[in-house]
This record gives sequence, C-alpha cells and structure tokens, in this order.
Amino acid sequence: MKSPYIFTHIAPKETGEKPAIFLLHGLGSNEQDLLQLVENMPFDCHIFSLRGPITHPPGYAFYTFEEEGLPNQDVFDQVVQFTKQFIEEAIVEFSLKKEALYVMGFNQGAALVQALTVIMGDTLHGAVVLSGFVPQFVVEEYRKLPLGNVKMFIAHGEYDYVYPLAWGKASAEFFEEYGAQITFKTYADGHGVIAEELNDLMAWFSEVSK
Repeated sequence: MKSPYIFTHIAPKETGEKPAIFLLHGLGSNEQDLLQLVENMPFDCHIFSLRGPITHPPGYAFYTFEEEGLPNQDVFDQVVQFTKQFIEEAIVEFSLKKEALYVMGFNQGAALVQALTVIMGDTLHGAVVLSGFVPQFVVEEYRKLPLGNVKMFIAHGEYDYVYPLAWGKASAEFFEEYGAQITFKTYADGHGVIAEELNDLMAWFSEVSK
C-alpha cells in the first residue's frame, strides 16, 4: 500500500475475491479499538482498521475541531480524500469484492463514514454509523452521488451527551432524503456501544450481505 495510513489488516480465512470492511475509530483511540466489534462477522471478509493521522492522547484523531460537531473543514476534507484513496488502493491491491464494501465508524470515525458515503455512493454497499453526526458543510457543499444502493445502519445512544441524539436523527433523515436504505436504532445508553446494539448490527450485516 502506498497510502501513508498506519492500519491493521486481518485477512479472510479463505482466499479469493472477498468483501471488506474499513473501520474508523473515535477521538483519542486507535486502530485496535473497533476490532472487537467485528470479531463475529457473519461472513468471511477483509478487515482494515485505520489509525487517525493526528496524535491526540491517549491515542489519535482523524481531524481537529473547534468544538464538538464543528470539524476544521480543511483538515476534514483532506482526511476524507486520503481515506477514499486508501479504499480505492485496497480494492486493487487485495482484489476486494467491489459489490461488498463496507465502512464503519464510531464518534469521529462515524462522521467520516458519512462523508465517505456521500462521495462514494457508487462504490460502497453498506455504511455503519455509531454515535456520529454529519457535518453541516458535508450536507451543504459535498457533491452527492446516488445512494439508492447503499444500506446504512445508524445507531445512537438515547443519553448521549457528547453527540446529542438529535444529531443521529438528523443523519438518518439526511441519508433517507437522498435514497439510502436506512436502519436507524436508538439504545438506552450514552456515548458507546452496548451488547444489544452489537447484536442488532451483526443481524443487519447478515441481512444486507444476502
């Protein structure tokens, strides 16, 4: 890979053209964080977990921000493009199954996942948004590709005081307006991922991979 990203790659058990999922962690975390959420994927696939390029103790970040929900657009836009390029490079280098590509993120990673979905609607099969938001400049300025074939799992905690529940609802409404196939769920939790949510996510993966 020519990409400057540091990442963890877990290869599928069997050879041949396989699906892939790309993981994007939250603020202050690292590329190991979300791997535990995909340990029981219902299908054999490549797993790519990317490390944010910005140091943010105790871990890393994907972008800088003035306050929660307001990313520095120049940094954000650049990271979106770098991540898009990483996915496109991985498709070729690892002979990925183009009809079965997924992106999944939490917190900052979930914001990036939504931006990637907007600009890669002709490439992605599915997107998972865990406790995230869609930046207003993405809504207003990003060129939107048709999203009719994109399936999305958007989940949010009802007691999330980091990213309010209203942000998750706004994401679901935004992508539904552009034709994506939305599964939106809320959970009796704060800013995190609980067992019920993970069970629902694995059931969603099983359904959309048929």
